[in-house]
Amino acid sequence: MNNNPNFFSNKITHWFNANARNLPWRNTINPYRIWISEVILQQTRVAQGLDYYNRFIQRFPDVISLAEADENEVLKYWQGLGYYSRARNLHAAAQQIKTQHNGIFPTDYEQVLALRGVGEYTAAAICSFAYNLPYAVLDGNVYRVLSRVFGIETPINAPKAKKEFSDLAQMLLDTENPSEHNQAIMEFGALQCVPVSPNCSVCPFVEQCVAFSDGMVQKLPVKLKKNSVKERFFNYFFVQQGDYTYLKKREAKDIWKNLYEFPLIETTEKIDIGDLIGKDVFKTMFGDTKLQIDGQPFVVKHVLTHRVIHAAFYMVKTTENVDLTAHFLKIPTSDLHSYPVSRLIELFLEKYFS
Repeated sequence: MNNNPNFFSNKITHWFNANARNLPWRNTINPYRIWISEVILQQTRVAQGLDYYNRFIQRFPDVISLAEADENEVLKYWQGLGYYSRARNLHAAAQQIKTQHNGIFPTDYEQVLALRGVGEYTAAAICSFAYNLPYAVLDGNVYRVLSRVFGIETPINAPKAKKEFSDLAQMLLDTENPSEHNQAIMEFGALQCVPVSPNCSVCPFVEQCVAFSDGMVQKLPVKLKKNSVKERFFNYFFVQQGDYTYLKKREAKDIWKNLYEFPLIETTEKIDIGDLIGKDVFKTMFGDTKLQIDGQPFVVKHVLTHRVIHAAFYMVKTTENVDLTAHFLKIPTSDLHSYPVSRLIELFLEKYFS
């Protein structure tokens, strides 16, 4: 690599100026809007996240509107993006800004980092993009670019990797223009130095890239194998009681916390309706209620990052004089769309209402 400390930054920002996408969060230095975009894009592709960003900003245009919103509404606007802790943290952090900073987004890196759900990457992105502060970003795209260009074989999810890559990213940062530098390296990883089969022939680093010269492009970055995926079995009961149905809010520390779902029995394996009815948890939920249960459920296999959910939705009918409100929330079936639910429940509802 060229010994000029600005060589890397000059090359990557030159590429950025010629290739950058026109995205709404790039046309602002508003820290709130930058924050929202960064949180949405943490686990979401730009193509999908753009629509969510626009809808979210239209409904919650500033910190105060988000802080004063009901959490259910925030989760509803987030529905379909997954990783719902992001939305809950956004809401909590907005309330934190309202109470601790008089509704004004903090301008200090440490204060931004102290916000609920904000890590070092997000704090660096906000502070560099909004305030041009000299903090290097380090996300998956940046790991990949640095690993390949400099031939770093340290697994990016190894304990020592964060410091090694952070130090390099900070050393390479153009401290005079950190906003453009950070946006450039992230965009370069998203568009040019892509995970699979990048077009190295048009890469501005083709003559300096260690991975290219050593035939390591497809092998870098190195990543340690993840733990095995856990399978879970969810048995839902969609109760139809005239024009009403029943929901329950997930409050345990688990996936989809604070989202709503139908009455649920989770089992350790696939189970038929006869065995479900015989379980104590079923009797606790429904007691001696006379139920008409369709024994042929709507079955969905729902794949998450670390889990595979095998879901069975049973259609249940009961008479109008039955009261299940001791365990569940009774709502008009027509109001189902008003409640934040997981993508799994949403898939079922799309099927049901179609």
